[in-house]
Amino acid sequence: MPSVNIFTGSWARGQERALLDAVHAAMVSAIGIPEGDRDAVLDCYDDHCRLVPASSSDRYTRVEIKLFAGRSIEAKRALYRELVNNLAALGVPAQDTKIVLIEVERHNWGLRGGVPGSELTLGFKVDV
Repeated sequence: MPSVNIFTGSWARGQERALLDAVHAAMVSAIGIPEGDRDAVLDCYDDHCRLVPASSSDRYTRVEIKLFAGRSIEAKRALYRELVNNLAALGVPAQDTKIVLIEVERHNWGLRGGVPGSELTLGFKVDV
């Protein structure tokens, strides 16, 4: 049940769905979330509305993923690789991709009518 925010520049206008799908595909492949488990937002900003590292291009992209705590470092590495590769296929240089994972304990998520995530059967593994 990850929730994703993608922040990038105006270059991505017209490619919004491709970017969203690239990030989702990486999560399905690397951390095993179900294909239909989608919750992502993409924000595209004009250059004058954002500051990026001096060494980065206008394609600098930050991906923030809020997810249940419990994935192994190996699963996180796989996720990082897949995200970088998938975004590179859309023209984002590897060095211009920043990924931030925000791990949240399951009891801090209210889902399916406000039930704590720790009380739900998820249908996928978190401890990968």
